[in-house]
Amino acid sequence: MTRSFSLTFRTALIRAAVVGFATSLIFAAGATLAWVPELTRDPQNPVPGTVEAAPRFKPLPPPALNFYGTPGIIDTPSAEMLPDGTYAVSYSWFGGQSRYNITFQALPWLSASFRYNGIRNLNLFGFSTYYDRGFDVRARLWKERGWLPEVTMGLQDFAGTGVYAAEYFVATKRFQTPVLSRRSGPGELKISAGLGWGRLGSHGAIGNIGGVRPSFVGGGTGGELSYDQWFRGDFSPFGGIEWQPTDRLSLKAEYSTDAYVTETRISDVFERKSSLNFGVEYQYSDRARLGAYYLYGSEIGFSAQFQLNPKHPLTPMVVPATQPIIPRSHWAREEANWNQNWPQSTQQTTVFRDQVAEALKKDGLILEAITFEATEVELRYRNPRYQSDMQAVGRVARIMSAYLPASVETFRITPVRSGIGLSTVTVRRSDLEAQEFAAQSSDGIAAVSAITAAAPLSEDAVFSNELYPAFSYSFAPYTKPSYFDPARPFRIDFGLDLVASYAPAPGWLIGGALRQRLAGNIANSRPSNSVLPHVRTDISRYAQFGTTLENLYVTRHWKPGRNLYARATAGIFETMFGGVSGEVLWKPVNSPLALGVEANYVVQRDYDQRFSFLDYKTFTGHASLYYELGSNYQLQLDAGRYLAGDYGGTFSLDRVFNNGWMVGAFFTLTNVSAADFGEGSFDKGFRFRIPLGWMLGKPNRRGFGLTIRPTQRDGGQRVAVPGRLYGSIREAHRIRLQDQRVRFWE
Repeated sequence: MTRSFSLTFRTALIRAAVVGFATSLIFAAGATLAWVPELTRDPQNPVPGTVEAAPRFKPLPPPALNFYGTPGIIDTPSAEMLPDGTYAVSYSWFGGQSRYNITFQALPWLSASFRYNGIRNLNLFGFSTYYDRGFDVRARLWKERGWLPEVTMGLQDFAGTGVYAAEYFVATKRFQTPVLSRRSGPGELKISAGLGWGRLGSHGAIGNIGGVRPSFVGGGTGGELSYDQWFRGDFSPFGGIEWQPTDRLSLKAEYSTDAYVTETRISDVFERKSSLNFGVEYQYSDRARLGAYYLYGSEIGFSAQFQLNPKHPLTPMVVPATQPIIPRSHWAREEANWNQNWPQSTQQTTVFRDQVAEALKKDGLILEAITFEATEVELRYRNPRYQSDMQAVGRVARIMSAYLPASVETFRITPVRSGIGLSTVTVRRSDLEAQEFAAQSSDGIAAVSAITAAAPLSEDAVFSNELYPAFSYSFAPYTKPSYFDPARPFRIDFGLDLVASYAPAPGWLIGGALRQRLAGNIANSRPSNSVLPHVRTDISRYAQFGTTLENLYVTRHWKPGRNLYARATAGIFETMFGGVSGEVLWKPVNSPLALGVEANYVVQRDYDQRFSFLDYKTFTGHASLYYELGSNYQLQLDAGRYLAGDYGGTFSLDRVFNNGWMVGAFFTLTNVSAADFGEGSFDKGFRFRIPLGWMLGKPNRRGFGLTIRPTQRDGGQRVAVPGRLYGSIREAHRIRLQDQRVRFWE
């Protein structure tokens, strides 16, 4: 019978650290401590001809992942953290259990994971194969230094049905082993030990906190935090070692305290004969790792791990060489014959406009309008190519120095989207000439430049003669995935989209898309059982048709006042809804804070997605707060009325990297009860966006994005309106431009 101890969390934490440290001493006799260097590089590129926007050095291999997709040995965790910003995807299988894992290293000391697992032949809760979703979070308490091990606290499967629920403290110490050969160099030994509760406390318990812990029951709606069970019940010591004799090969052994009670005693998924697990892993490439294992004395397992980091692109970014700053001495001879009235010469300003427009076009930019004065010129442009708006600003400044007369000392550079000037970067020509080859030139040019709100367009502005009206179209493949149907966890439709747009004047756009479904199986999804209006769960009924009208709308963007932006949209917005929508956003150019209000009156579309509608109509709208937290984090809070008529709020947190990578999560709580909401209890999910330029190595503003909800239900749902304001506006405001200042000279 397990003895019961009255221990505090602090006592358990200290004990975990002591266990890890003691184990390290036992295994480390004669070993040398391994120090892992950090690699840095000068952000300025000294090589002319091309500019690389990413380092080319080979990154150090990241920690290996365990069967739960987090740093660990095999089936137990370690205290290691992935490199900051890493996005890891892994698959593991053993004993009839498959786990699909996604982990994001949100901060150097904090990571979060999502997992979708299937247990074959469980034969419980009405399912032969039991599918379940879970979330993990890990926080590092302190880093490894000297003889002190790295220590991490983790919550495993803490929000859901809790089939894999566990909590733990774990410590890890690294040691360098003797050189095996000149070719392989020194190896590395990692030793981990910790204390676990829940699953990790179900075998070999040495104590108890809070009495008997409720067992996994399954079959409910899930999705709710089980905080009343955290660090409760029996706890057990676990541990393992990983030896890396080379930078490619890893040998592993561990002692696991997961008794797999549900799988081996309540059901008959596999037979657990031992607590020892063994494995071998091979680092196939910098981003891919493969492993094979022998687990619990009876099972063979394998895993595949893939790790991506925004800071290490698949293809190093290479962009065309920038045009050098042309010193004003180049203009001296020509300007000697001019007077200060040259801006009044329509012929001369037209020549300058056309020269600048052509140079911008070669650089992938589009001239919108230009205003000439004898000593100051404002240039408004569009940036359809570069992910970094500051990179585009720098290229515009170089072009202005090459084509404008020497009397022009002040450049005012204004990025434009949807006909709206977003901000104005003011820089002196003399500062450009002085800073081009100066040390710390990026910080220098940022210090002498000003970023202000864009003023109304001058009446004297000269417009580009190629802009309006403008018509464009494109063909592109599309994919539409659907997740977590118990009968088939992953479904997908794919086909072709014909997308077209027509811009009759600045700020106006008419857009539409025709969709041709070529193949897929979403049409076979389970029918909706929702007690709420079916605003999202009738996805299978919308997937029955081959040729559909995806959207068709008209929208206008404008600035009604200082720091104010507005949008009005009418038409068919998305697959399921059309109507009218209006939005107003307050966003000062130098402020991290923005406030917005959106109102929509929408009608549900008929299932054939042509021009007919169903009877369901509703008013939906939200007040929104946006705040840039620093370190590329963006907070959004929305409160209002959702599509099913429920009231509540949505919390969103995204990390948006300067190269266009985005990873974020969200959850929505409304007045709909967990029982009425159904499976999942409330709406939640995560999303990511990978820029094409990161994958292809060429400048591109487009990207591949995806939003994954563990369960798609009807509560907490918003209409998808094209052209919402905040995302595009903040990209060219002060904080983002300052964060990207290193790109000015690229």
